[in-house]
Amino acid sequence: MDLAAEPLSLRRDHFYLWRLLATAMSFALFGVGGVLLYILVFPLLWLLPGSRLTRRRRMRAAISRAFHLHVQFMYRTGVLTFEVIGAERLGQPGQMVIANHPSLIDVVFLVSQIRDANCVVKQSLWRNPCMRGPISRAEYIANDGSTETLEHAADVLREGQTLIVFPEGTRTTPGQAPVFHRGAAAIALRGAQTITPVFISVEPTTLTKAEPWYSIPHRRFHVCLRVGTDIDPAAFNADTPLPIASRRLNQHLHTLYLKELASP
Repeated sequence: MDLAAEPLSLRRDHFYLWRLLATAMSFALFGVGGVLLYILVFPLLWLLPGSRLTRRRRMRAAISRAFHLHVQFMYRTGVLTFEVIGAERLGQPGQMVIANHPSLIDVVFLVSQIRDANCVVKQSLWRNPCMRGPISRAEYIANDGSTETLEHAADVLREGQTLIVFPEGTRTTPGQAPVFHRGAAAIALRGAQTITPVFISVEPTTLTKAEPWYSIPHRRFHVCLRVGTDIDPAAFNADTPLPIASRRLNQHLHTLYLKELASP
């Protein structure tokens, strides 16, 4: 049925006003939570004994737990429903987790599933007063599009960290297929032990790049994260120049996501 043709009473069912309020509370909680993590939680965690590596793991675990609680808040207030399939295979040493990017909260779901994950984040988030503190303390990687960023990301994979990357670089345009940039493939070929695709679907679409936060769908939306089969980067890297290997891997990922996201 064409949603635009539905009566307003049908489009705004499922506790529309409550879900709108709960969505507003979710955004407010996210901002306040980021500030509280930085000024209250992180200083306490930093004072505990341990190496720089141990402290960084504490910071990331705190963010992962905070994101888990945020997902639970959205679920229990009726904003969304969700399912995660195959989460036990996330968090391997040297694992590069790649995902499509249909909504604003994709990274929240992914980080909530991995206790100690690094993440390539948009450069603009480092200027966000609510996010700059947690991002810097967790030592996430700012994506400025430079060669140095690619090498830094590859280095953390060689160190054995788990790295989350969104190859699109921004949220998917609604109604269009994801378009992957080759940077993610180049990082994987430089440093990843394994590549693990995660297929994310959001139904109905919401929190896309083209929609303000208050443009909520006519019913609770459902988020599904499905972990795919691991990909061995060495299969694309053997006796092949890096630019050609990156192009082949990127095309493979693009084809894979087109197929998997089209599946019912």
